[in-house]
Amino acid sequence: MNDTLVIAGGGQAGFSVASKLRKLGDDRPITIICDEISPPYQRPPLSKKYLLGETKKERLFFRPSNWYQENNVDLRLEATLGAISAKSKNVCLKTGEKLEYQKLVLSMGARALTLPEALGGHHRGVYSIRTLSDVDTIKHEFQPGRTLLVVGGGYVGLEAASTANKLGLKVILIEREDRILKRVAAVATSNYFRDLHVSKGVQIHESTSLINLTEKEGRVSGAVLSSGENIGVDFVICGIGIKPNDELAKEAGLDVSDGIIVNNRCQTSDPDILAAGDCASFLYQNNLIRLESVQNAIDQGEAVAETLFGIQSSYKPYPWFWSDQFDVKLQIAGLNSGYDQTFVRKGSRDGGQSVWYYKKGTLIAVDAMNDATSYLIASRLIRNKVSPSAEIVVDSNYNLKSLLN
Repeated sequence: MNDTLVIAGGGQAGFSVASKLRKLGDDRPITIICDEISPPYQRPPLSKKYLLGETKKERLFFRPSNWYQENNVDLRLEATLGAISAKSKNVCLKTGEKLEYQKLVLSMGARALTLPEALGGHHRGVYSIRTLSDVDTIKHEFQPGRTLLVVGGGYVGLEAASTANKLGLKVILIEREDRILKRVAAVATSNYFRDLHVSKGVQIHESTSLINLTEKEGRVSGAVLSSGENIGVDFVICGIGIKPNDELAKEAGLDVSDGIIVNNRCQTSDPDILAAGDCASFLYQNNLIRLESVQNAIDQGEAVAETLFGIQSSYKPYPWFWSDQFDVKLQIAGLNSGYDQTFVRKGSRDGGQSVWYYKKGTLIAVDAMNDATSYLIASRLIRNKVSPSAEIVVDSNYNLKSLLN
C-alpha cells in the first residue's frame, strides 16, 4: 500500500504540515508540489523589507535546500497540479505525471485578483504583488522620481504605497469605496492610516474608480479616473483582493464555498484529503470563513499534521494579523465582522492608538497601531471572553492589565 503523503502547495501552510510531521517523528515519505521556482519562503517581507533591499532572498527561505533531502521530503519545484482523482487516490501534474497518495493535503493558497483587459490590465507595467517572483519582476520599476498608481486601498495596496514612498517615488492611490480599508476596518482605523499616508506625501483618492489605463507602445502610460482626471503613471500595482485556489478541489467533487470546506480536524468532505491555509474554509462562530494570515497558515498546517499523525485534537483558530506601514506597526486581534460599536483608546507611545470593536456588548476585536500593550491585553481578553466597559477602554489612564487578574 502506498503510504506517501502528497502536499499540493509549497507555501507557509504546506511547509508547516511537513515540518510538524517530522517534529512529531512521522517518517512517511512526503512529496511537496510547489509551482514556484524557490523553496518555501516567508511572504510578509516581500512588499516591505525584501522590496526595500533590506533582506536577501536566502533569508526568506524557511529551510535551506538540504533540509528537504535530509528529512525525506521530495520538494518538486516548478511543478503545477493539473487534476485530483479522489477515487483513484492520485494527482496529475500539468506535465502528465501521476503521483499516488495515501493522504493528500491541499495548501494551494490563493491568487491575486488582476485588472481585466477591458480596463487595460494586460498592458506591460501593470502588476500585482503576491509571490517572490512577482516582486523580483517588479523591483526594477521602483526608481526615485517615478510615479506609481496603486489601485485598491486595502492593506496590500497601502503597504506597497508605503514602500514606494520610502524609495522616493510619487505615489497615487485610488479606492472606489468612500474610505480606505472600508471592508476590513472601522472609520477610526481608516482615518489613522489615511492621515499617516497623506502626511508622508502619498496622494489618496477615495470614492474614485479606474475607468481605464492608457498605453504607449503596449506599456501603461496613464490612467483615466472616475473623477475625470487623466493622470500620467509609470507603472501600476493592483491590490484589489485575492481568490482561493479551490477550482481543482471542486472538480474533484470536494465541498467548496469560497474555499475548500474543512471540519475541525482540517479534513475535507473526503477524509483522506485535508486542507489548510488561504484556500481552506471552515466554521468560526457559526460562519464559514477563510483566514488570510500567516498565523492561521502555520496553526492550521500544524493541525493537519496532528490529524495525520493520529492526534485527536480540534483546530481552534485565534485570529491575529499585522501590517507594517512607514514607522507604524498595526496588530489586529480577533475578527471584527458584525461589529456595532467601536471605541478609541490613546496609546502610551506618541501616535499610538487602538480601536476596540464590540458586538452586542462583547469585545470581538482590536486594531492596535504602535500600541503593543493594548494589543496583547486585548488578545487575552478576547480569548478569555472578558469585555471591559467603554468607560474603561477610552480612559487612557486606566491600567488595562488589571483586567487580566
